[in-house]
Amino acid sequence: MITTPLLSILRARAKQKYRTLPYPKGNPPPLSDRFLGKPLITSTSCPMDCFLCVTSCPVGAIQKEEALHLDMGGCLFCGACVEACPKGTICFSKDFQLATRDRESLVIRQNKTNVPSPLWTDVSRKFRRSFKLRQVSAGGCNACEADCNVLSTIAWDMGRFGVQFVASPRHADGILVTGPVTENMKVALEKTYKAVPSPKVVIAVGSCAISGGPYKDHPEQKNGVSSLLPVDLFIPGCPPHPLTILEGLLRFLDQI
Repeated sequence: MITTPLLSILRARAKQKYRTLPYPKGNPPPLSDRFLGKPLITSTSCPMDCFLCVTSCPVGAIQKEEALHLDMGGCLFCGACVEACPKGTICFSKDFQLATRDRESLVIRQNKTNVPSPLWTDVSRKFRRSFKLRQVSAGGCNACEADCNVLSTIAWDMGRFGVQFVASPRHADGILVTGPVTENMKVALEKTYKAVPSPKVVIAVGSCAISGGPYKDHPEQKNGVSSLLPVDLFIPGCPPHPLTILEGLLRFLDQI
């Protein structure tokens, strides 16, 4: 016999219908008008004596030598450079595919097109059906952590791809690191990495984990994970959108 409370639950479930996003088989979810995706440096005239975009960047992610280049690994995606540039040379697209396998590919250069490339390796292919990660907050502000955690909710449900966060590094295939790696978290991060059985991967999520972010060169942090561990996947942003993180993980596993 079905009780009344259970009937109420079944009715609510039928009314709600299927809530998980269809991506990647379907279209990606709509992004906010305020969403800032992959930066673009256009080929419009840019006076060599103008450094407004360079000086406007709070973290020094933009440099101007022979041509402009913008480091997504350090970029906070604040848009200050867009507001400062009178020529409209720098803009942000709606492209959420930001993950790269190597650090240099995060640098956007003037008059050069960056195309998303395959991220999978022989190691990552081994985890294609089941990929367990131990998330390590190495001094993060909790923004990147929140956008990672939302991937486990019913709307995103990254578990359907075999990707899950686990409590113990001994049950993990790799670690996902957020935060600039503070002095207080250095030993904990190294111990966590050693506890993960080989083969293992390291994923740096957010500008702090990649370059130190707004804390870059502060003596109490390590300017990101690369100073301590070999990084297999970089996912930039401050924080990266959940869609950016999910897309990077799926491309890394050769599921896209």
